[in-house]
Amino acid sequence: MTEHTPLVERPPYRLAGLVALGALLLYVATLAPTTQFWDTSEYMAAAHALGIPHPPGNPLFVILGHVWGLLPLGADYARRINLFAAVTSAAAVGFWFLIGDRWLRPIVPLAWSRRLAAIAGALVAATVFTVWNQSVVNEKVYTVSMLSIALVLWLVVRWADQLPDARRDHHLVLIVYLLALTATNHLMGVLVAPAVLVYVLGVDPRALLRPRVLGAAVLVAAVGTSVYLFVPIRAHFDPYLNEGAPTTWQALQAVLTREQFGKPSVFDNPMYPPGPENPGHTLVLYGQQLLNYVQYFTWQFGHDWWPGLQRALAVLFAALGLLGARRHWRAERRAAFAMTTLLVTLTLALVFYLNFRWGFSQPYRAAGLEHEVRERDYFFIASFALWGIWVGMGLGALMEWIEQGLAARHPVVARRWGGGGALATPVLLLALVPLVGNRLTASRSGETLARDYARDVLQSADPYALVVTAGDNDTFPLWYAQEVEGVRRDVSVLVLSLANTDWYLRQLQHRPPAAFDSLGAPPWYRSRGWPRPSTPWMERYYLENPSDSLPAYVALPQPVTVRLGPIDVALDPRALGRPYLMRSDLTVLEIIKDRLGRRPIYFSTSTGRYADQLGLSRYLVGEGLVRRVAPAPVVPSDSIRLVAGRGFLNVPRTRALASGVYQGGETAARPRPRGWVDVPSQNSLFGYVFLYDTIAAAVHDREPALAARAVELRDAILANTTYGQ
Repeated sequence: MTEHTPLVERPPYRLAGLVALGALLLYVATLAPTTQFWDTSEYMAAAHALGIPHPPGNPLFVILGHVWGLLPLGADYARRINLFAAVTSAAAVGFWFLIGDRWLRPIVPLAWSRRLAAIAGALVAATVFTVWNQSVVNEKVYTVSMLSIALVLWLVVRWADQLPDARRDHHLVLIVYLLALTATNHLMGVLVAPAVLVYVLGVDPRALLRPRVLGAAVLVAAVGTSVYLFVPIRAHFDPYLNEGAPTTWQALQAVLTREQFGKPSVFDNPMYPPGPENPGHTLVLYGQQLLNYVQYFTWQFGHDWWPGLQRALAVLFAALGLLGARRHWRAERRAAFAMTTLLVTLTLALVFYLNFRWGFSQPYRAAGLEHEVRERDYFFIASFALWGIWVGMGLGALMEWIEQGLAARHPVVARRWGGGGALATPVLLLALVPLVGNRLTASRSGETLARDYARDVLQSADPYALVVTAGDNDTFPLWYAQEVEGVRRDVSVLVLSLANTDWYLRQLQHRPPAAFDSLGAPPWYRSRGWPRPSTPWMERYYLENPSDSLPAYVALPQPVTVRLGPIDVALDPRALGRPYLMRSDLTVLEIIKDRLGRRPIYFSTSTGRYADQLGLSRYLVGEGLVRRVAPAPVVPSDSIRLVAGRGFLNVPRTRALASGVYQGGETAARPRPRGWVDVPSQNSLFGYVFLYDTIAAAVHDREPALAARAVELRDAILANTTYGQ
């Protein structure tokens, strides 16, 4: 049998189903019980509301997630959506097994040995850190993309194995449809296309020119990409999440091209502004970006263990994968060429295209040059999974060598043990290493902090208040709590990172607050009625005319004192760290001017010193996880104390919130075997650290028992962070 002879052996679909089921059971056992930080909450809120998440809108995921969320798969909506990630990833594992089993046929002829090796490869693909960690929570849309890559790769393998006269080209048409469809989820899924092209050119290049194939491909591609129409159609209904508000062609184009993120050219250095002074995408920078990928690769096989062992395991599994690649090239060049093309696309080419700044935890440092705000290993999830196939093939090659060695040196023993295959199988136990080495840090079981934090912040605010937040992790969970769980929908959330866009401010102005539900709020709000306000947050801007928008920025060359309604604020460019006010700053100041004393205004403690930089220090009083803006300078009293270095604190309100309302403090303080794994998001824990430390400082002389408990919680939370380890 030659390499190009079609294979008609029926694939082991039942066994593939069992492999996928095994992966699913593992993911369910370690599944996140509710929402998590980063984009998890945003996508859950978008799916629940049939809304538009951040660009490019991901319409396929929103539709699939919304339908999945309607299924009776559990009482908690977030858990159901997390299960969607688990199911799609587990289904991909089934296809990784099928692909590995097919490509192992020329290497391990014995069926049971071959399938054990394919299972080993699928197990590695399922349990490498990034795949496992992303499969137990719907943080991104990438498990859907990974499934589409696995399915498309399997279809082209099946196409190549069909007899030329068996009308096999329907596989190619289906592949084109899936590529078009997955593009409406995320462009990651389309990255399998070069591998498909290489496979087809190596088997039957004339198939690309057959008129019936071309005509059908054009038709199904149009049908697949038509899912993008969901974005402008749904945007006109203004759902709860309507990012970019793509109701016009220009706005839709901005969403689809991700204009909001200002992605630099692949030929620019992302750490410098674009223009003639930009040093460009140099080989040194590209080398550092590749080292960032290597860093992520070293995490995949023993993330629970110390760094030296992680690196040693990475070398071991890299060697196994390279051995599998070498054996693949010798056994079946066309498939090996396609696999190599796919991995090069998902690594070398993708690293160049993404053109990231220095990785969050990379050691490089230089004045004024920023690192990424978080680890970006999830962009390479498909490459880590695919490497598992070659690892399985490498283990199969090791089994082959062991069998051959036994047959040559100990023929009697080899015959007694079925040719030596049974004696060679222990090498497959290496596939268990990622399962054991990632079981603690890949799991999200029992983690509820993001949900608890969102509830705590929203419950800190008076009815119909505005809470100013900073970015993703202190905002998206609030969106989830309001849209999915119905927590304090009367509270308006102003996120500074989006307040520089006109579409966001227009939504803030035009959306009236939901009616306040006193039964879903702390008990001290139930003694009187709370009339629903009818006026927008700003009196002059973003109401009717396109011209009533705020400028992108206003120069602030020197300190100036401005009158904001009942208060005077000193604006100083030195305190701001820049000689201008951005649109987000102007929005906050305008709202204070128009509504202070009429509606409650708060800054989340996650905004740090931002309110102080705006000159508001003497008008701020801490109340739990938020700081209220007072309509007059705050003065100390029996209930309000000035805590050195912390500002004013409303002690009774903070005590009542911390002891009778908040749930996140206890959650943040619970022991974690490896601390807080996602270091970039640990700032969310510091809100509680600051809260309990401030309580301890404020009441240590009056209520020593309360102060001692606050210190205990503070220290327990710190122990979970890099500062306490």
